[in-house]
Amino acid sequence: MAVVAAAAGSAVGLGNIWRFPYELGQSGGAAFLIVYLAFVVLLGMPLMMSEFLIGRMSQSNAVGAFKKLAPGKHWWFIGVMGVLTAFLIMGFYSVISGWTMEYVYQAVSNQFVNKDTTTLTQMFADFSSDTYRPLFWMFIFMIFSTVIIILGVKDGIEKSTKFLMPLLLIIIIILGIRSITLPGGAVGLKYLFRPDFSKITSGVVLSAMGQAFFSLSLGMGCMITYGSYINRKNHLSHTVFEVTMLDTLVSVLAAVAIFPAVFSLGIDPAYGPELVFITLPNVFAQIPGGYVWAILFFILLCVAALTSAISLMEVVVAFLVEEIKMKRTAATISVATVIMILGIFASLSFGAWKDVKIFNMNFFDLFDNVTSKIFMPLGGLMISVFTGWVLSKQKIKEEISSYGKFPIPYYRAFVFLVKYITPLCIILVLLNQIGLGKWLGF
Repeated sequence: MAVVAAAAGSAVGLGNIWRFPYELGQSGGAAFLIVYLAFVVLLGMPLMMSEFLIGRMSQSNAVGAFKKLAPGKHWWFIGVMGVLTAFLIMGFYSVISGWTMEYVYQAVSNQFVNKDTTTLTQMFADFSSDTYRPLFWMFIFMIFSTVIIILGVKDGIEKSTKFLMPLLLIIIIILGIRSITLPGGAVGLKYLFRPDFSKITSGVVLSAMGQAFFSLSLGMGCMITYGSYINRKNHLSHTVFEVTMLDTLVSVLAAVAIFPAVFSLGIDPAYGPELVFITLPNVFAQIPGGYVWAILFFILLCVAALTSAISLMEVVVAFLVEEIKMKRTAATISVATVIMILGIFASLSFGAWKDVKIFNMNFFDLFDNVTSKIFMPLGGLMISVFTGWVLSKQKIKEEISSYGKFPIPYYRAFVFLVKYITPLCIILVLLNQIGLGKWLGF
């Protein structure tokens, strides 16, 4: 259970809460959900299984795993790319996570009351462009993350996620129940889940494919690292299923918590920072008991951010401890320091350094685009190719079955998916991410 909670915590992040509800509502409701679940099976689960079995088979970090399984070859570069990806993602993710802490403070101090959308928009712009306040909250968030990582896998990561994941689920269920009991909330729920297959275009299919990939924290070494901590007594297939279903459940519950409330007030939903830092504070300001619901929601965001952040940091820390032979405390503090330096660059992109551009992007957008559009899809593609075409099929069968302990009737289906279907899906995601999807007629 601890491993499932940790891996699910890695997968569940801010994207589940601020992107999935919007995609579900705008892209055909239940029809989009069906397409999304299909790609979870065709793309997400085979790739997660690949990462878990690479980690457990090697009992190593993201870099060491490939060194052990393909000695003398250059496949270890996939792990290096994963470590770099984790660093860069945390460079901007730590900033957004700090924003969620600021908004917990704003919710507790009742700053959303009597504020319209224009005022809330200005409040967010003033805060995000401030030189010092976002950095203060980023440093506070990094202290929490660093302490958990220093405590280690058992006492830090597993214990914290065993507490945080149930807390996240409880809060999101409470918010969902409150949302659908609002006047007009049931209508919003019907709109959210009514299948509209006319909205399923090639663009929506690609969007569902990308959501299935990015939502599960694949292609950046997190699941390889966590896979190395999975005991062979655990049924690997069950672990994959439980993690993917928990991730999907949180995404759907987020949609239930957010969309009916937004719909009941006739507010146009968006996704990303606009949804959680502008639209929803406006909603909370207008509903009965909004003070309490605002606090719960932003605590929910903090928890989702924290569980993902510790998994990203663990990728880098595990590499430094196992490959460079650093002490865990020193490795964690070193990683946190570099992340905070990157975070300073990302945070100041909204204010003092907003005019500093690299490839016509500020630092925040650069970190985001390089990781989501290139490194993660490329990492996922190479992991799929490595599993399907390089690893011994006998070793794969032994690892998934825990050396014959568990039956694996789907073995041939898994090999087929990871060799052919999963790489093809990732290539389409990659092409779409770098802007070639429309050019190719997708």
